[in-house]
Amino acid sequence: MYRITGINLKSMPLGESDRLLTILTPERGLLRVVAGGSRKAKSKFGGRTGLFVLNELMIKPGKSLDRIHHAETLASYPGLSRHFGLLTASQYLAEIALNQALEDSPQSDLFNLLTEHLQRLEQLPAAAPIGEVLAHLCQGIFHLLALGGIAPQVHHCCLSQTPLIANPNHLNPAIGFSIRSGGVVAPAQLQVQRQQVQQQRQSSSQYEDRDDEAVANQAAFTPTPNRYLNGHQLALLQQLSQPHLAPISPASEAAWITIEQILREYTQHHLGRVIRSATLINSYVAAAKTPLP
Repeated sequence: MYRITGINLKSMPLGESDRLLTILTPERGLLRVVAGGSRKAKSKFGGRTGLFVLNELMIKPGKSLDRIHHAETLASYPGLSRHFGLLTASQYLAEIALNQALEDSPQSDLFNLLTEHLQRLEQLPAAAPIGEVLAHLCQGIFHLLALGGIAPQVHHCCLSQTPLIANPNHLNPAIGFSIRSGGVVAPAQLQVQRQQVQQQRQSSSQYEDRDDEAVANQAAFTPTPNRYLNGHQLALLQQLSQPHLAPISPASEAAWITIEQILREYTQHHLGRVIRSATLINSYVAAAKTPLP
């Protein structure tokens, strides 16, 4: 038998009355353990198998799956379940952490980072505006990606390495963001890209004997931006790398919606899978922007 500390990130029914929990632990990384009888009305585990409950556990090794022998709750995040946006944002972060976590390997940095951002979300007001929720979600995403070594480059052009100084007063979307290249693209580099594409097309039309497939392959490797940002959006994106966010302005709501979409596309591309919780963010944004009758 062994003792661990872990936070519940996923739960699914197992058999007639058990639950299979996926737990993130600092000592052993990701664990899948059985909470025997936890679906019964008088289960000794009670609410200890709930989402985002942090427990100290005594685990009994099994042949195929280990089983929880004893659980003592250390912390929970009840505030998250009282706000659809906060709960959805928390599930979003948990899903990324599940994709990054390793099994049978210490994951203290990931554990500490995830619980820190869950605490930040729970500390938001019960009626937190959409911009504030999305800002904290975006910073959590960025920090998780940075821990995994795959955060987008936002302070320098990812192609030329030219420093990019954000000017929030520039509202013309002139800065590119390339998912495949790994981050923001400077306006000057965008002009170089356009010239390269034009030259490729001219070369293709001038030389009929040139291999069309070669031309297509060359064009495919030209990193066309997936999105274009203005100075205000770039400034918000750049602050995500900092330990804490600046005060959130209500006027930045639309910008945070765009930044979440950019980070979602980027994360899904680099993790190689769809973030299911992101569809709930769409519902949350739509509901928050719909005026009450």
